[in-house]
Amino acid sequence: MAQRGIREFEGKRLLKKFWERYLPTLEYPFKAVLVEEGHTLKDYLKDHPWLKEEGLVVKPDQLFWISERMGKELTIGEVKDKLTHFLVEPFVPHKEELYMAMVSERGGDKVYLSEKGGVDIEEVWETVREIFIPIPTSEEKLKEIVSDGLPEEFKEKRGVFIPFICGLYKLFSDLHFAYLELNPFTILEKQIIPFDLVARLDDTAHFDCAEAWGDIAFPAPFGRKLTPEETHIRSVDEGSGASLKLTVLNPKGRIWTMVAGGGASVVYTDTISDMGASKELGNYGEYSGDPSTDETYEYAKTILDLMTRERDPEGRPKVLLIGGGIANFTDVARTFDGIIKALQEYKEKLKNVNAKIYVRRGGPNYETGLTRMRQLGETLGVPIEVYGPETHMTRIVKMALAH
Repeated sequence: MAQRGIREFEGKRLLKKFWERYLPTLEYPFKAVLVEEGHTLKDYLKDHPWLKEEGLVVKPDQLFWISERMGKELTIGEVKDKLTHFLVEPFVPHKEELYMAMVSERGGDKVYLSEKGGVDIEEVWETVREIFIPIPTSEEKLKEIVSDGLPEEFKEKRGVFIPFICGLYKLFSDLHFAYLELNPFTILEKQIIPFDLVARLDDTAHFDCAEAWGDIAFPAPFGRKLTPEETHIRSVDEGSGASLKLTVLNPKGRIWTMVAGGGASVVYTDTISDMGASKELGNYGEYSGDPSTDETYEYAKTILDLMTRERDPEGRPKVLLIGGGIANFTDVARTFDGIIKALQEYKEKLKNVNAKIYVRRGGPNYETGLTRMRQLGETLGVPIEVYGPETHMTRIVKMALAH
């Protein structure tokens, strides 16, 4: 699962879009405007007359106040960036502030609840109660689990909380949220009002959820702008049923990875860091979900282009680690065909940076893939060491960094 944050406005928009389907007995009086750079609040008055009739709350919606701060550089800690989006909502008088979060995990999902919501939730974490929901769970069983797990202080309003939690959880699950936090939110009779919302979507579901999500944006976090290469791979990823992820860490890095599988990418990165080479790591990312040859070619070509732009200033060889665990259903040979095509295209540039390539892979059709990679090593003019599942997954990291 690849979790990517969305703007608070988008999260609330998704809730409102599907609210009646999943929570028909409750209300969500959604009113919000996202003021973008180049606009003022006056530009939105015609379509949203409530802006001049009600008290307002304004806050930056930059994953992380209008005319004076729009487009101006702001420093938070050591990070600098510009605020380009502001969320404007009506002010709602209220007495209680509650907390809820839903988290998707490998073994099941968790719902967290507290009657002491707000910015200091971590300081009162002992008040938070957890409800574990195994996967799969029937609608009837879900209601039973939520009813049994409801904190004592919530039971006075169980007629609201049970349908709210059950309905929101089904929305959370069906729309492939990975994380959803309402903190704080309040309940006014049968109205649910989330004041602040944080949400992350499982973007590997983009292919299946494109219609439901609509034209949703995944903005870079505050202080970080996507590189052209990251933007390109993101566009390939969004048009694919597979998963292709790339984060450029150090464009001048000496060590580059082309790793199959999100879990494997973490293991490789941790191993490189444990060996004291984290500052030399050029990228972080993964490809998985059985990408096509063309998609793997685009992914490999993008990494090779970054890797071969300049030599190591100390004259050391650049290192490419083509690794991964033992695939379940990804056709190793097919993905390797895309990588091999890219390696052939960048043959001279790889020689220019004195590249060394280390390969370790297992899974469906891996013997064919490894054979083709060994054959490439005989003609490419670049050293390639190739290993199968008999070699420990991170062994190639130690081999590469030993030289």
